[in-house]
Amino acid sequence: MKTNAERLVMLSVIGKVSSPAMAETGYRIGSTGRPVILPGTGGITYNMKVGHPACGWVADHVEPCVSVKNMSPREGTRSANAALNILSCIGNTATVISGDAKGAKGVVTGKHGGIEHVLVDFDDGALDKLAIGDSVLVKACGTGLKIEEFDEVRVMNLDPALLDKMKIDPVKGKLEIAVSHVIPAAMMGSGIGKIHAHSGDYDIQLLDKKSVAKYGLADIRLGDVVAIKDADNTYGRMYRKGAITIGVVVHSDCVISGHGPGVTTIFTHPRGGIIPRIDAKANIAGILGIGIHRKKAKGGRN
Repeated sequence: MKTNAERLVMLSVIGKVSSPAMAETGYRIGSTGRPVILPGTGGITYNMKVGHPACGWVADHVEPCVSVKNMSPREGTRSANAALNILSCIGNTATVISGDAKGAKGVVTGKHGGIEHVLVDFDDGALDKLAIGDSVLVKACGTGLKIEEFDEVRVMNLDPALLDKMKIDPVKGKLEIAVSHVIPAAMMGSGIGKIHAHSGDYDIQLLDKKSVAKYGLADIRLGDVVAIKDADNTYGRMYRKGAITIGVVVHSDCVISGHGPGVTTIFTHPRGGIIPRIDAKANIAGILGIGIHRKKAKGGRN
């Protein structure tokens, strides 16, 4: 497929490995009304990576591998962290530029709204050397990416090199895209109503067990490429009959009502110009050779 990739700007954005943060009480109120204390967002997560299950962890909203945030103060209405979150795209190269892991290369795997983190996958060697506060530079490229002859298919949050590696085929004026699961818009929760989908995510609610069984969502994985039916993300996240959105699962399941595994948007069409094709291997870990599919280093945990 022809794209405008050669005309896209590659720009540096930067953040620091963020610390996990919790309310002083430590408690989260789950959907059953029971207070629980669990690991959550932020930090360096050593044993949860793209390719692993998104559900079943003793956790809430945990982000795989490394969470990055720009802590620079706001200047008026502008924010360096907003630039980091909007311009970074899934598949972008990230490089550690300070600390013991300096020089280590990683890959952006998603963006988490609310906490406004960019998520980056590194190998085990880098994880063991990284520390909270280390600086990570992302070569941001992909914002404004378009596929020629498919103007109404909006592409966002996607590195052009990852687009080239995905299973996408033109079929009678539409794009057929490999996905691991198809999710009805009725199951989408937190994140709906945002004014754009160029950063952050929105959550798949998995608290209704009959729906989880009906749509086969119990085995959903971090990094899965998924389709959301009747969902239009062209100008923010909304319900639209006949629309279709494709995204990547970026964080773990949650205990809080209205939440669940988060999805960062990569394609959307308001009138069904995208055809999802089921492929159990549709996951960025396998496509990019990262997460659980990184080559195992001697003595490594992958």
